[in-house]
Amino acid sequence: MEAIRKQATKLREQVARQQQAVFKQFGGGGYGGSDNVVTDEAELHQHQRLERLYISTRAGKHFQRDIVRGVEGYIVTGSKQVEIGTKLSEDSRKYGSDNTCTSGNTLSKAALSYGRARAQMEKERGNLLKALGTQ
Repeated sequence: MEAIRKQATKLREQVARQQQAVFKQFGGGGYGGSDNVVTDEAELHQHQRLERLYISTRAGKHFQRDIVRGVEGYIVTGSKQVEIGTKLSEDSRKYGSDNTCTSGNTLSKAALSYGRARAQMEKERGNLLKALGTQ
């Protein structure tokens, strides 16, 4: 039993010496001289700046991803709305050209004008969505 205690004591002393050597090699973590403390503080500040940079970069990356997802959703929704608007403009033009025998043709003229204007709006909106899609 005594031999085991002696060996354990030797092992503890060896570990303590190794720890001291590691502390001396790596600046002592603030345990060394005043130069080491200054270096450690500078390293700490540098590490904190790098950490803040990493966090802000990651936040910017997530923000950018959210913007892209939002624009993609807008493009999908807008494309569907363009389809519906184009169909409405075609139907308005068809109604305006087919129903010319009403009194004064006022309604058919209005339907034709609305159909043309709506078609032009949908064309421009489609161009906008294409431009957003290529960004």
